[in-house]
Amino acid sequence: MTSIERSGSFRLGDRSVRRLGYGAMQLAGPGVFGPPKDRAAALAVLREAVASSVNHIDTSDFYGPHITNQLIREALHPYPEGLVIVTKIGARRDERGAWLPAFSKAELTRAVHDNLRNLGREALDVVNLRAMFDTHGPAEGSIEEALTALAELQQRGLVHHIGLSNVTRTQVAEGRAICPIACVQNQYNLAFRHDDALIDELGRDGIAYVPFFPLGGFAPLQSELLSELAGRLGATPMQVALAWLLQRAPNILLIPGTSSLAHLRENLAVADIALTPSDLAALDRIGAATA
Repeated sequence: MTSIERSGSFRLGDRSVRRLGYGAMQLAGPGVFGPPKDRAAALAVLREAVASSVNHIDTSDFYGPHITNQLIREALHPYPEGLVIVTKIGARRDERGAWLPAFSKAELTRAVHDNLRNLGREALDVVNLRAMFDTHGPAEGSIEEALTALAELQQRGLVHHIGLSNVTRTQVAEGRAICPIACVQNQYNLAFRHDDALIDELGRDGIAYVPFFPLGGFAPLQSELLSELAGRLGATPMQVALAWLLQRAPNILLIPGTSSLAHLRENLAVADIALTPSDLAALDRIGAATA
């Protein structure tokens, strides 16, 4: 049994995926814009992830834009049976790489077709609607019109399952009243614990929660306590932060990203890290200190 298999599985729509997945965002160039510095290395990372039993890849056509989806298709098509590719729509990039909302029915429809073309799919496994009321994080605002447009594309057979990203708890409730929600993808990590209650609520209903920036994103996690515990466990601080997420709740699916084979192997090894109740209690203090 591989480390990935030891991490366990959880439902994502009508499929069961291993809880350690892979996020493709870092395969694009600096700022998630333009081509990768080393295309061959990017392709190798994707192939090794799948060869290592990863069966959940997270991507978007606005990464690059188009770059990561094209790399995924080149590396992995025809796709192995059981591989679930999750993409997201609701944003676009301008010519300088800025992130802009793309929430109209026409923009969402175009985004679905762009993803289909660049991934080489007839239908998308899961599409996350990313709310862009504020480019810096979740902000209140109705998602009804945009989600209804996406649900219409689902009814046409272009999308199998729908998720939500960068949303508030109110928007999750609004979305679940419109259509079945397969997953919620929000920022969450050891030091950023705003969704604690939401994670537990979704878990009770069998809905996956997928944290983005699980290692802090553009401001990587830094904590003396985390470093000390990692040293005692013979792991890196980032491995311990991922292991904490795996043990935080069974409905959490991880998608740590990297463009490095060595870093990929480090990430996939976190399933072998067992944190004791005292370890977990100590790590919880990091979140309490930043709340």
